Order: sequence, then structure tokens, then C-alpha cells
Amino acid sequence: MATLLSVNVGLPTDVPWQGRTVHTGAWKYPVGGPRMVRRLNIDGDGQGDLQGHGGEQRAVLVYQTQSYAYWRKVLERDDLGFGQFGENFTVDGLADDEVCIGDRYLIGGAEFEVTQPRVTCYRVGMRLNEPRMASLLVAHHRPGFYLRVITEGEVRAGDPITRTRTGKGALSVADIDALLYLPGADPDKLRAALNIEALSPGWQQSFREMSRRLDQPPGPAPVAPGWKGFKRLRVSQVVHETPVVSSFYLRSADSQPLPTAMPGQYLSLRIPREGQPALVRSYSLSSAPDATEYRISVKREERGAASTYLHTHLNGGDVIEAAAPRGAFVLADERTPVALFSAGIGVTPVLAMLHQLAREHSPRAVWWVHTAHDPGQHAFAEEARRLIARLPHARSFIYYTAPDDTVSDHTVPDHTVPDHTVPDDTVPDPGATGGPCVIHGRVTSGAVRELGVPTDAHAYLCGPTGFMSDVTSALQLAGLSGSNIHTEVFGAMTAINPGVTSPGAAGRPHQPPGPQGTGPSVTFARSGLSTHWSDQYATLLELAEGCDIPTRWSCRTGVCHTCTTPLLTGQVQYTTQPLEDPEPGEVLPCCSIPTTDVLLDL
Repeated sequence: MATLLSVNVGLPTDVPWQGRTVHTGAWKYPVGGPRMVRRLNIDGDGQGDLQGHGGEQRAVLVYQTQSYAYWRKVLERDDLGFGQFGENFTVDGLADDEVCIGDRYLIGGAEFEVTQPRVTCYRVGMRLNEPRMASLLVAHHRPGFYLRVITEGEVRAGDPITRTRTGKGALSVADIDALLYLPGADPDKLRAALNIEALSPGWQQSFREMSRRLDQPPGPAPVAPGWKGFKRLRVSQVVHETPVVSSFYLRSADSQPLPTAMPGQYLSLRIPREGQPALVRSYSLSSAPDATEYRISVKREERGAASTYLHTHLNGGDVIEAAAPRGAFVLADERTPVALFSAGIGVTPVLAMLHQLAREHSPRAVWWVHTAHDPGQHAFAEEARRLIARLPHARSFIYYTAPDDTVSDHTVPDHTVPDHTVPDDTVPDPGATGGPCVIHGRVTSGAVRELGVPTDAHAYLCGPTGFMSDVTSALQLAGLSGSNIHTEVFGAMTAINPGVTSPGAAGRPHQPPGPQGTGPSVTFARSGLSTHWSDQYATLLELAEGCDIPTRWSCRTGVCHTCTTPLLTGQVQYTTQPLEDPEPGEVLPCCSIPTTDVLLDL
């Protein structure tokens, strides 16, 4: 019979780690006597990061003494004591490959249900001073598992463990863990997992997404980039769209045809600076995907070094270097309705999508919703209007955020004169006049819902972060699935650093401290920083952190893929082989180093 050997508890505390502070409850220690187990916790216990740990579905973590014996041998350590794997219950028996999701157990005066395997997390590596631990737990099929409290009650070391019910589906903890984290998911096991009611909602959602991907017909093979590294492109003309926006038309400097871009993709330009590392900036292609020239349209920012250079130094006949068109923010080849939302210069990628729809005379229902300050700063108004006129089921809505009296004082070119205007927060049918509906004010949540975008539509959003966040929320309230809402962000992504409460000397991205590295060049495109690799860093992730680049990670060992980043140019090698390789053209910075000059979309 299985037995409870130790009850381990610990309250969250701040732990110094790699120059930062992590708030964590991973430090658990055995306690004597009875302990009351409640719905969310054992008395005296807590979790530091409630996004990944704790809660009703993860109230108690279980680990086995047999796994302790295993790791003592594998890690060649004799200092592993109960609670050191962060578990609340150390047990004799209940192996991960025997316990099933949905099994129920009586321990002392409480009853529990198995809900999910342990979440892969770097903090177990912190606790054990073994950074590889999150990956090892999965690779060796010894993750441990969580319990939900069915009946509250007291437990103590020495209590026997009795199974009171067998889980539906007969999928073990090890089976479920491998299904999510290891390659080659078995479709039959995946379908069985979706029928296990006891499985925690988070894992159910992950498996639903996996199932949708498996059920989709195989798409075309990934298209290789049009060229490797950077290519010289010649400026054929410069067109001033507004006082602050200019378009640069680019063709190959060697007169070879340019590869066709996908609607929504971008170019990464390498911009020279005398006596300093080159800048790298990414700009969406605003031209038709099948155009013979690429067009990027750039807003001059007041303190933007790259945009200022392009506006003041780049003229017809000049040459600039660019990486091939890339990006996952592309118009899907679907037959569902499509909604294109943009604000300011965010119009560029969705304009390319509009070009594609117009070229096909697409029968899809299309919503074109653009926000500008005023007609004088509304780039591509006439171009968009011509394209929309070629779509039989298109609706156009233009929002001007300047006050009415400010707008009326502008000199408005003929092609931007609105067909009709309406008060704020009202959205009439633009089909009544055949032209765009022009609204003075900002896009509100209510206005988005009143647009009537169907729940099966795919929406594409580009603009300031606040704008995209507001529109995303409004579309979700209107019934659109989050998987059908696509956004493009060119600045640094919001960091995901679970548990980190003090990020260290966070600030603007900068060169790493200490002597300049002598290895390959590493360029972080979103952050606009180039530096050289130094062996003082173990991974590209650590180098990014040394430069205060916003990063995203969880396991730091190649398991969870939270850090997945597009690799725009160059090659890497893995210091720890990921349990599953990323998609072609992507890299896991948490466990890789550069072998050539690299350009990361980070």
C-alpha cells in the first residue's frame, strides 16, 4: 500500500537569483504532526506565482521517494531531502506511470483527485541548483503531479494512501506529460485526454489547441526566405505620403526579380551609422504582394535615429541592406470574413492585405477600420478607397481623433473628403452611401461591437499597443475567438518572466556590461541593438538579459517553448537539446548560442 512519508510546507519568499529577485514558494520543508488540508492549500503553505502554481486544481503537489532515489543516482547527489522538489506530499508508491488523471485517493481525513502533471518551471532548478531540472523531469518521465482537494481534512506523515476511484481514460501522469511536452503526440491519446473531466482546464485548453492543429489538413510546406542574410536593395523612388510619412520603393540592386512577399510581412533593414554598430529596424511592406518592387512606408519619429536617417539620407538611387520578407502576421487563405483594424502608420501591413483581397476581387465580407489624427495625416486614404471599391462586400470606417474644429481647419486633399460624417459612437451602414463612414473620435468598445463583425471572422490589428489591446478585448466581447485575432507589434514584446519581482537594472536596451565580445554579431531586431557574442554568457537568452532586452521564458531548458523567437538570419547550436525542435526559422534562445552572425526578432 502507498504511504504518505512526509508533509512539506513553505510560504513564498524572495530569493536572490542571477542578479534578480524571484518570489517563490518552492522552498518546502517537512513538518511534524497533523496538518489541515484545505481547498487551496495545506495550512502553512503557499505559492509565489499563482499563474503557474496553486489554485483549486493545483492545491497539493506530490512526488515519490522512488524518484528521489532515481535522481540521487542520476545526478550523483546525496543531499536530496524531502520537499526539495517543491512537493507537499512525499510518498512511497504512486509512480507517475501508474497513477492516472482522475484517480482519487483517501489520505488521512482528506480525499484528493489527480488533476495534472507538474508544470515545467525553472524554480525547481533553482531549488536544486540544477538548471537542467525542468527538462530532465519531462525527459525522464518523472514530473510528479498535482491533486485537487475533494474533501478537506487532516493528514500526517505515516498515513496510508487508498485509491477510492479510478480515473476515466486510463491515461497516466507520465502519458499526459509526454503528450504535451514531447514530440510525436498520439492522436488517440489526445482524443482520450480531451474526455477526461478531471484534467485541469489549462491542460484541456492546450490539448484542444493541439487537436485543432492535428485536425487541420496539412498546409503548404514552409516557404524558405527569399535570400539568406542581408541583400542590397536600391531605392527607385521616394514618395511623401503625409508631412511625416514617406514611402520608399525598393528593387534588387543586382536587377534580379524580387521574391513575392506574403501580405502582412515585413523587411528588416540594416541602417549604417558612422563609427557605431549598425541599426536594424523592421518595417511592414505596404505594397501589393505581387508588386515588382517592395514598398515600405516609414513615419519619422521625433527621436527615432533609424526613421530620421531614412527620411534625411535615403534618396532615389541609394542602396540599403535588407533581410528577406518575413513574419507570421499574414493574411490567411481562408473563406471566412476578414476585419482589418489599424491606427496611424499601423496601416501598412493591413494595406498589403487589402491589396491582396482586391487583386483577387475577393467575395469575402471585409471590414476596413482605420484611425488617424486628421485627414491631413491620413496616409493612403485614396489608395485604400480604390481597393475597397473593388470588393463587393466591403465596409469602410474611418476614425479621426482630432476635435471637429481642428479637423475642419486642415487643408484636406480632395481624395480624403469624407462621404459623410456621424457623431461619436454611432456606426451607420456605409453601404448606404457607397463610401467610408467617417467618425470623429476614437474606436470604442461599443463601436467595435456595433460594427457587426461575425464571430467566425479573422481580425488583423496593427497600431499602438493600447489600441490593439482595446480592440482585441472588444472583439472578444463581441464573440470572436482569441485564435482568430492576429496582432502585429514591432516594438519589444511584453516580457514574460514568471516569479521575477525585481528584474535587476532594467532600462532601455544597451550594450552588455564588461569587455566587448569577440564572437559572432548578435542583433536584436525589435530592440534595435547589435552586439558581439561573448562566452561569458551561457545562452542567447542570458545575453539578451545582460542587455536589458525584454524576454519571454518559463522553463529556461527547451521544454515549454515560451521563448520561441524567429531567427531572421544566421545559425545557432543548442547547448541543451530541446525536447522538441522549434519550427523552421525559429530558435529557442534559452538553450542556444550563435555559430554565425544572427538576427533575432527580439
